[in-house]
Amino acid sequence: MSKLQKQKVTGFARLMASVFYDAMLLIAVLFFATLALLLIPEDFRNASSLSDLAKVGWYLLISYIYFVGFWLKGGQTPGMKPWKLTLVTMQGDPPGLKQATLRFFTAILSWALAGLGFLWMLVDSNHYSLHDHLSGSKLIFKDT
Repeated sequence: MSKLQKQKVTGFARLMASVFYDAMLLIAVLFFATLALLLIPEDFRNASSLSDLAKVGWYLLISYIYFVGFWLKGGQTPGMKPWKLTLVTMQGDPPGLKQATLRFFTAILSWALAGLGFLWMLVDSNHYSLHDHLSGSKLIFKDT
C-alpha cells in the first residue's frame, strides 16, 4: 500500500473541532500580542486609520507565525494534535514555507467567503476544502 493510499482525508466535524481548539489558543496568543501594542503611546496608537491598519497587520503577523510555524515544525498546530490531523502536500510530503504560506492566506479567503471555502469539502468528491485546492495541501487523519 502506497503512502498516498494510507492517508485518510479529515472529515468536516473533526476539522471544525480542530479549528475551534486553535481559535481558543490563538485568542490567548493574540491577547498577549495586544500587550505589546500597549507599550506604544496612546497618541500614536490611535492617531489615524493607518495605525488601525498597522494593528490588523500585527495580528495577522502573529497569526501567520502561529499557524505557519507549527505547520513547518511538524505539520500540526496544537489544535490539530488532539484530533490527529496533519498537514501534508497533495503528494503526502510535509509542506514547505511557500505552500504553508499559501495555505494560510487561502484559508483566510475561505473564511472571508462566509466560511463557504470550508463548507466546500462537504460537496467535493475528495472532501477537500477550497484552500486545500488552492494551496495544493490537505489535512489528513493519522490514527496512530
